[in-house]
Amino acid sequence: MSTAAAPVRTGQVLADLLPSSRVRDVALVLGGAVLTGLAAQLSVPVPGSPVPVTGQTFAALLVGTTLGAGRGFLSLALYALAGIAGVPWFAAGTSGAAAPSFGYILGMILAATVVGALARRGADRSVWRTAGAMLLGEAIIYAVGVPYLALATGMSATAAIAAGLTPFLIGDALKAALAMGVLPTAWKFADKR
Repeated sequence: MSTAAAPVRTGQVLADLLPSSRVRDVALVLGGAVLTGLAAQLSVPVPGSPVPVTGQTFAALLVGTTLGAGRGFLSLALYALAGIAGVPWFAAGTSGAAAPSFGYILGMILAATVVGALARRGADRSVWRTAGAMLLGEAIIYAVGVPYLALATGMSATAAIAAGLTPFLIGDALKAALAMGVLPTAWKFADKR
């Protein structure tokens, strides 16, 4: 009998460790949307920018990584659709698609899907692979959010980058560092079960 740690579960994300059922999947999708909505309420205005610093991007990437691509996509799509329909759970209790920061929400849907697919391939198992997945997810959010910000406000590309990207880089590095500690640690605990 070996005392070595259980092998890495390839093809799984953390949510797959729970007993499988439709009820589980629905609860995870709803829970991911709610988590993202709650994290969006951690909102700090940025002087000179219509985009606040929130916990929403961290939650969106965490949801995608822990639920996988399909459930992550559904969770963030539900979050976006409910917010468009009037649920006040976008940053600082807002709703609707008219905000100049709505492009970041669209980017979060895509990012959650991508990091979820990467997690299924083991990108959340080690510190450095998790860092890479989180940074890619952040890049996707900005790749959609910054151009949307420019179009919605009439800003130049340079102004949109200055208002919608630059002020957030340090915070995003901290969020990636937090994920680098949380996700691989969760797998270590799961593998000891």
